[in-house]
Amino acid sequence: MYMRQIVSQHGVPVSIVSDRDTRFTSHFWKSLQESLGTKLKFSSAYHPQTDGQSERTIQTLEDMLRACTLDFGGAWDDHLHLVEFSYNNSYHDSIKMAPFEALYGRKCRSPVCWTDVGERQLLGPELVTQTVDVIKAIRSHLQAAQDRQKMWADKHRRILEFQPGEHVFLKISPTKGTIRFGTRGKLSPRYIGPFDILEKVGNVSYRLALPPALEGVHNVFHVSQLRRYVPDTSHILDHSEITIGPTLRIEQRPVEIFDRRDKILRNRVIPLVRVAWSRDSPGDSTWEKEEDMRKQYPYLFPKTGQ
Repeated sequence: MYMRQIVSQHGVPVSIVSDRDTRFTSHFWKSLQESLGTKLKFSSAYHPQTDGQSERTIQTLEDMLRACTLDFGGAWDDHLHLVEFSYNNSYHDSIKMAPFEALYGRKCRSPVCWTDVGERQLLGPELVTQTVDVIKAIRSHLQAAQDRQKMWADKHRRILEFQPGEHVFLKISPTKGTIRFGTRGKLSPRYIGPFDILEKVGNVSYRLALPPALEGVHNVFHVSQLRRYVPDTSHILDHSEITIGPTLRIEQRPVEIFDRRDKILRNRVIPLVRVAWSRDSPGDSTWEKEEDMRKQYPYLFPKTGQ
């Protein structure tokens, strides 16, 4: 699909910016891009701003697809070409024109603007001159948009720099059903560590010396994910309760089910179970779908019991 949809229509990319999804870090993908002469640029772990342009575009496409399903129902996939046409001919504030015009150097004729575009043809030096002018304008508009976005981002950004050998705390995301150092949910610590800094990677990222328990986590982090550790001889660190996954989330396994109920909808009934996540705090429980809990935690449902 990559060769059919991208290379055949737009040529071989010079570089590709992506996250660290397994599809982009696989040996096949790396070998393919190396043979094509394309440089792979991976974003820092847990820092979506690195490829924010792609993230924002994906949100826009999701909204367009959602509207398509509402308008066309089960036949929404038959109208994807119209969605693509609409997006490629919509005005983009960053480049001050539509993607179609930026790619082909001319406006696209459509039923809503027959008279605006007309049938004028560009030949020879005039085509070259107009194409160069369009490229210069796009670069100027993109630079202005980037400067404006950077200005707003810098207003809320702390200047922080570390040296190899220093120790830092690593930020983790608080989520429902997680536990850190024996405390669940929003009251759990936001940082774990400290960890030793091995080296600086680029201008704003650092490589950390992570323990074996975190071997599934990529060890390069953006500076916004770190906090300086001030040495304190009276500070005793205990890592015995830390169990963290590749997504920097620490999952707490449920201990028991002590209540049940049915959620009645218009056309079906959903069995729910009340799950205790700690024997010490029975009040700190949640209602979960019984079907999901049976799949994830079958030990909660003994064959001879419930």
